[in-house]
Amino acid sequence: MTLAPRHIALQFGHIKHFNEGLAEFSRQLAMQFAQQAGVLKAERNWHFHFIMPSQWHGMFGPEVQYHELNDSMRLRHRFPVDLDVWHGLHQHMRFRPPVNSRHNIITVHDLNHVYAKKGLSLWWQNLRLTRHLRRAHQLVAISQYAADDLAKYLPWAPPAVVIHNGAADLTTSRQEPVEALIGRPFLLHISRMSPSKNVGALIDMATIWPEQMLVLAGPESPEVQAHRARVHELGLRNVHFCTDVSEAQKAWLYAHCRAFLFPSLQEGFGLPPIEAMFFGKPVIVARRTSLPEVCGEGAAYWDSFDPNGMRQITESWLTQHQRHPDTAALVRQQARRYTWARAAQQYMHLYAPDAARKDASTC
Repeated sequence: MTLAPRHIALQFGHIKHFNEGLAEFSRQLAMQFAQQAGVLKAERNWHFHFIMPSQWHGMFGPEVQYHELNDSMRLRHRFPVDLDVWHGLHQHMRFRPPVNSRHNIITVHDLNHVYAKKGLSLWWQNLRLTRHLRRAHQLVAISQYAADDLAKYLPWAPPAVVIHNGAADLTTSRQEPVEALIGRPFLLHISRMSPSKNVGALIDMATIWPEQMLVLAGPESPEVQAHRARVHELGLRNVHFCTDVSEAQKAWLYAHCRAFLFPSLQEGFGLPPIEAMFFGKPVIVARRTSLPEVCGEGAAYWDSFDPNGMRQITESWLTQHQRHPDTAALVRQQARRYTWARAAQQYMHLYAPDAARKDASTC
């Protein structure tokens, strides 16, 4: 018996690059489906449609169909084929599901705005987000922390299920050395370095730890420029910026750092600490938001951002790893809880619950 075709669209939104959290989530999840698209089409008659800017068409191979993102999708519109599922990959886009979509899913990564905004600005942001989320039949939260925030701050939104992100295991990836850092022991931070990432706390720690190199990596941005200006003003010689690094350079940085530091104030999940854990590295994060849930016993925690206290906890965790080599194995075990294959499988249950149960190993 021939199965009826099932059309599933992933809405990426405007993507300028893939070296930040939301874009990395979109890329990794899309890769999982693209790798299986041929099999899913042959066995289940599933058809994947990726809605994204034209410069990225083709990046996931020939087994998926690409559709040009256009601003008219912010208004009432129809898709070229009737969709069984439309999946908005994050909550920040304002593109509507097509009127000819039967089931709409939106992944919610965080509600950071409720902590950053106040008064009329907060009210307006909540109103816009509520209008957007109410177009979904199902919400997905990337952590229990994010789901709890939804229930607390947007109780009228559709129900949310928790599907933890995967994280990239770069341990077997090609590595490209960062020439300026070869042979130099360094502590590493990777993020887009926005205010919520709390990079200033790391720079403060660097001022009282001059013999220790700190590497700050991420996409070039006004925030990075501001941090660079502050480092210059303080006259620090132990802070090095690596901007717009490649995947191969990122893998090298993880493999060669002494420890990974992540004092973020707001995280819906927190991919970089888990990526570092795959390498068995000492990871120290803020005891804030989703980080304790995701990192578990695989990390050490800062409860405050006093520079001396941060240094003390960092040195203590480094010593723990040096004295007890088995600690690295426990760290890797924590990281392996989060794979993109597992996340994709769970999304498949939402795309077609009955079909996904028939073959839980497809992804």
